Amino acid sequence: MILSTRARVLLVAVPSLLCGACATSDGTSGIHAAAGKPPNELPAAFENRADGPSLWPSKEWYAAFGSDELNSLIDRAEKNNLDLIAAQARVRQADARARAAGAALLPQVDIGGTIAHVRGRSGGESARETDWSALVSASYEVDFWGRNRATANSARSLAVAGKADRDTVALTTLTGVAKTYFQVASLHERLDIAQFNLESVQETLRAIQARYDAGATTAVELATQKAAVASAALAIPQLQQQEIEARAALALLVGRPPEDFTLTGIQLDAIAEPAIGAGLPSELLRRRPDILAAEANLKAAHADLVAARAALFPVLTLTGSGGLQNPAVQAAVITLGGSGSSLTLGASLVQSIFDGGRRRAQRDEAIAKEQELLAVYRAAILSALLDVEVALGAVRHLDLQRDAQVDNLIQSRRAFDGARLRYREGATDYLTLYESQRILQIARDQFSQYKLARLQAIVDVCKALGGGWQSTAESSLP
Repeated sequence: MILSTRARVLLVAVPSLLCGACATSDGTSGIHAAAGKPPNELPAAFENRADGPSLWPSKEWYAAFGSDELNSLIDRAEKNNLDLIAAQARVRQADARARAAGAALLPQVDIGGTIAHVRGRSGGESARETDWSALVSASYEVDFWGRNRATANSARSLAVAGKADRDTVALTTLTGVAKTYFQVASLHERLDIAQFNLESVQETLRAIQARYDAGATTAVELATQKAAVASAALAIPQLQQQEIEARAALALLVGRPPEDFTLTGIQLDAIAEPAIGAGLPSELLRRRPDILAAEANLKAAHADLVAARAALFPVLTLTGSGGLQNPAVQAAVITLGGSGSSLTLGASLVQSIFDGGRRRAQRDEAIAKEQELLAVYRAAILSALLDVEVALGAVRHLDLQRDAQVDNLIQSRRAFDGARLRYREGATDYLTLYESQRILQIARDQFSQYKLARLQAIVDVCKALGGGWQSTAESSLP
């Protein structure tokens, strides 16, 4: 038997169509091939890790700083931060969308009743009729190609991504509270230092004034020291303004207005420095909510691609209804009068023939979207590795500065005390006293900022390592 050209095409196309449809029946299968895997260049260990055991931060990482006030602020931020409240609302929206998408996998059942009174007159005769019905109807789309299941899988993945986004907001908020609290504490200490510096230069000014009155020094030295006093006084309001701004930012993070927002017991030296380490880089993939969010978005994009491919195939819908109605059967040719039971069954098969390329364009868009989110997922992993290396490197180099910072402060104080004593005795000139005074002021402020940098670097390490967060979602990407 010789087949026509059209018949040969159908024999080839139909099996291919069915195989392609079966390949799209699952919204998550095939993601390894379609979506790829995490970068193979994951390092075996972090380059700037500290020697010693690998200690991932706990979920209560902030408690290790030993500040009850910080713990209280963290608790208030978890309850009242407006960004967190908004993120939680977005999670509920995503959960609702996931439930709505999953409902498409089940039949839709409705119940309804109608009543209509018909009255007419023709050829001198009149008639009237009251029609009514009470029916239960059901419809079900046979998800043969997996479109509805893929759509439901996409919505569930987006719900997972929404929860991970919320956890990312929470991690960013809580670490922001800790870093801002430490900044306020540092500004308090720097204000004390600035006040001490002012008192110190004022004391020196009195000594120079006495020497000037006795004719033992010049007007230039007196004016120079007065300028030093004015400079020290100017530093105080600047630091006070910075403290107001930092305290207002902290109030915003904990969800309250800045007015009457006060802090008590802030002492930078009283804050402990917890020991934080890092485990294996591969473990980081389960400890960063932003990585999970990127992965879940990628899974959703893959499911959207499955749904877009399935939309190219026919849609089979089954319908049925049953109940009581009057007349029992309504038809154009035969009408069965009187009240009685009614049952209607039907099926429809719809295949798009021409839509101007809309469905294929949507499929191509879904392919490009998956490729985009694959790049975003890989970028999230590399960004997480970068965050950890930078944070660990900052702590490491601050550790290397510790001895030099302490020695700088000790020696600067010793040099100033000696220069002031020798100047009073007339054994050294004013320039030496002035320079040692300036160096001590810088050293004091620098050491306070160094202590702040250490605490904030430790917070950055906790944030980069996920803040004790761990993924509980099932992942399809190793």
